[in-house]
Amino acid sequence: MLVRPALGVAAGSALLLLGFAAAAPSPASAAPTVPAESVTVDKEGRMADGSVTLSGTYRCHGGEGPVFVSSSVSRPSSGVRYSLNGTRAVCDGEEHRWESSGTVPADALKAGRAEAEAILMELRPSGIVLLPVVHAVEHRDVTLAED
Repeated sequence: MLVRPALGVAAGSALLLLGFAAAAPSPASAAPTVPAESVTVDKEGRMADGSVTLSGTYRCHGGEGPVFVSSSVSRPSSGVRYSLNGTRAVCDGEEHRWESSGTVPADALKAGRAEAEAILMELRPSGIVLLPVVHAVEHRDVTLAED
């Protein structure tokens, strides 16, 4: 019976596996995780002369197409949203500030509580068209202040 060669192969395999386990990086030495993509809306917006301005922060990582921060505002519990001008985003993994303004119809919004939305969106090339790809969204109650 060939017990000794079988034991030798088993022992060698065990030592080889232990060597691989020792050489594997530990979770503490693994590459740092990349911060998640995000978009935020500041808790206060501004109103002046029929225009509304919202601002906040965003973070994104590269993209195949142009990336924008778009925003909108509405009265609480209203189904009508007013879009503001979009802002081009720089997707380098760092946190950046954004600000966008837009005009709204007279008496559409009043100073005080409002609902805001910000979307970090890429226009990704797909054949001959650009498809919207959402990277992050935030809905938030804000306070609109008169300037």
